[in-house]
Amino acid sequence: MLRALEIRDMLIIDRLDLRFRPGLNVLTGETGAGKSILLDCLGFVLGWRGRAELVRAGAEEGEVVAEFALPEGHAARAVLDEAGLSAEDDGLLIRRVNRRGGAKTAWVNDRRVSGEILRRLSDTLVELHGQQDDRGLLDPRVHRAMLDAFGGLEAEVAAVRAAWAERRAARKRLAEAEAALAEARAEEEYLRHAARELDELAPEPGEEAGLDTRRRMMQGAERVREDVARALSALGSDGAEGAMGDALRWLEGASDATEGRLEAPLAALSRAMAELGEAVSGVEDTLEALSFDPLELERTEERLFAIRGLARKHQVMPDDLPELADRLRARLEALDAGEGEIARLEAASATAEQDYDDAAAALSDARRAAARRLDAAVTAELAPLRMERAVFSTRIEAAEPGPEGRDAVQFTVATNPGAPAGPLNRIASGGEMSRFLLALKVCLAAPDRGVTMIFDEIDRGVGGATADAVGRRLKALADEGQVLVVTHSPQVAALGAHHWRVEKRVEGETTLTVVAPLDAEGRVEELARMLAGDRVTAEARAAAEALLTG
Repeated sequence: MLRALEIRDMLIIDRLDLRFRPGLNVLTGETGAGKSILLDCLGFVLGWRGRAELVRAGAEEGEVVAEFALPEGHAARAVLDEAGLSAEDDGLLIRRVNRRGGAKTAWVNDRRVSGEILRRLSDTLVELHGQQDDRGLLDPRVHRAMLDAFGGLEAEVAAVRAAWAERRAARKRLAEAEAALAEARAEEEYLRHAARELDELAPEPGEEAGLDTRRRMMQGAERVREDVARALSALGSDGAEGAMGDALRWLEGASDATEGRLEAPLAALSRAMAELGEAVSGVEDTLEALSFDPLELERTEERLFAIRGLARKHQVMPDDLPELADRLRARLEALDAGEGEIARLEAASATAEQDYDDAAAALSDARRAAARRLDAAVTAELAPLRMERAVFSTRIEAAEPGPEGRDAVQFTVATNPGAPAGPLNRIASGGEMSRFLLALKVCLAAPDRGVTMIFDEIDRGVGGATADAVGRRLKALADEGQVLVVTHSPQVAALGAHHWRVEKRVEGETTLTVVAPLDAEGRVEELARMLAGDRVTAEARAAAEALLTG
């Protein structure tokens, strides 16, 4: 709900503070008094496209501030959250400045915002309806959503959206699997050759290092073996080991006659004999290891070079070849299983397609039923508006599938029986269009949305009982929330809960628009003026009082 509108130095408004209330708020005044300027200023603060230059002559900048009430759950709160803004308690304050030269700056709750955020907020705060309305009911792009809201089809639409999302996801999964399979097929020959090559070689982790060590040992083994053999000869029974053994026997024989002096040398010699035995054993083992068949060197080199060659070919370390073989085999297994996976995904995609078709068909049926109810409801509303011969119909045609179903929806009218139906803004005259819009709005109105509805001279071209019918429907809409109406009809104005008069004043060389709230006496005078023109008579006042009390 719009609580307040403050305007400074905009067009011919010097300073204006308006406080609006729930219910039907009426603005009246002479033609050219500036009623449309108020809507221009409201549109400016909400980011609507409008006049390029709004700053009052002689001022450097103009400013508009709008204050809205935001109950819990209001749609504007979601826009604020998404933009990283927050509502203050139950209110929203929007301020926008227009500097001379065209620069514009906006703030929401004292946080600077872009024009795009303002426009998104405005869609949740205000609905503007008029004979040249291009923001609401005349726009075919929103007719489908309006029909869904009228029919209470939220669950059906949600089911279609979910089915559409699953349909897209299933198609994507299938396409990705097909692309992956095609890519795998393209390199299948390489994969099988590489896997076979690795399986035939069967390299093991650490094998390359062991082969390299063995190869180097065998390459220098002949020279090394000769030195080791000499060493074994020097250490063995014919060398140091034999000499030490002889020395040990001789000393043991002389030990008894030395009164213990040889005990320590004998112990040391025994230890040395044990160490020497271990050394001889190790040298013998080494000598045996250095004994090899020349063909073994050739075989070792061939395998070592084969392992290193494969590692270079696949650009991995030799020790990583076993893991590479596992990966290649896994890819081949996936390739072999790919056809089965494709078949499974094709079945899932077909199921998702059928689920979407079923949900979209159910939604189409529900829309056609809702369209019949809407057509009947609008027709019932048109009769009191003196358009009982007009025909309103909701046209539903097949459209490209999408998240909202497969229906294109458009509201059409025929102003006379037998005449072809067509879009509202092409078939109806100005007065007829205003009544069509009002009848539609009455049928489509959703209570408790917290949206302010503005009707700009929607009663133009009608009078008498028809104007009274228009006013009563506006009042019925206002009973559900807040309605602002700019009107020249005294019948409509008399039904307002709150009434403002807009007038133009000339002060010196300056022309200004002023807006004044009217009390009971002021309303009588204003309605009398609207009935009688410049010269207000007693009869006009009496007629005005009758309108207010009727």
